[in-house]
Amino acid sequence: MNRDIQNALQILKEGGTILYPTDTVWGIGCDASNPEAVKKVYELKKREDSKALICLVADDRMLKKYVKEIPRAALDIIHIADKPTTIIYDEARNLAGNLIADDGTIAIRIPDHEFCYQLCRKFNGAIVSTSANISGQPTPKSFEEINPAILKGVDYVVNLHREKICAQPSSIIKLSNSGIVKIIRK
Repeated sequence: MNRDIQNALQILKEGGTILYPTDTVWGIGCDASNPEAVKKVYELKKREDSKALICLVADDRMLKKYVKEIPRAALDIIHIADKPTTIIYDEARNLAGNLIADDGTIAIRIPDHEFCYQLCRKFNGAIVSTSANISGQPTPKSFEEINPAILKGVDYVVNLHREKICAQPSSIIKLSNSGIVKIIRK
């Protein structure tokens, strides 16, 4: 795992893209603060940049760097959720402008996954995590189902957990600073 982390870190620091296992599905990632790297992810997925992407952070301390105000309920959800849960926060900051939704929100997850945790921690920053598929195509449930264009299009493919079968992506909950809670995906 250490070699994959070092190789992925190098690519992220150079503004490249990676394909990596997460706590949900295989993800395409890049430095979430680098607009050119984020643009590469949109182009690789053939996705409109008006559709925001998820990013990962190592822990709640790192989360504070990217969200102006963390609603109290968010920390409760993070700590009690029994499945991977992405939360959409108001007032994103310190991220690439093309990663932040038009309304100023950002979707962030703290993964329960050793590789992702170590990668975010050692990178000391948020990493984009979007499903490894072309926009509009099904999300691959295994490494073998990943479109060859994605495999060829990223700068580095992590060599871990390739046999893992992923059942589903994360739940998504929108928590506004005004207290409104909206379930986007169960």
